[in-house]
Amino acid sequence: MFGSLGIPELLIILVIVLIIFGVGKLPQIGSALGQSIRNFKKSVSDQNDSTNPPTKKEEDK
Repeated sequence: MFGSLGIPELLIILVIVLIIFGVGKLPQIGSALGQSIRNFKKSVSDQNDSTNPPTKKEEDK
């Protein structure tokens, strides 16, 4: 029931975001969101790298 969003739901969310923030702020919000996602993915991969040290075979490569 709550698993996925359809096209109508996404359009409603987009309209609400446009009303709240306006067209001028939308690129800044998108950029900030993309940067946040990149930083999150980087920190997760760094965390995985530090918790899983490379094995001897991976070190030889």
